[in-house]
Amino acid sequence: MKDLLNRLQKLKDDAEDCALISRLATDLHKRKAFAKLAEDYRAMIATLETSIEEARRDTSA
Repeated sequence: MKDLLNRLQKLKDDAEDCALISRLATDLHKRKAFAKLAEDYRAMIATLETSIEEARRDTSA
């Protein structure tokens, strides 16, 4: 479980970094690319959070 939580935190950090770079980028293509990366990371975060919650329910049952 600890490895999943560590991975989750890494994804959150990466999503924040990509969002920040997107806001600061002066090149339109880079801005869009980093915004898309941030969005993709957020989707992975949601999936991983669901998996972690399911794993917690399975171990407590």
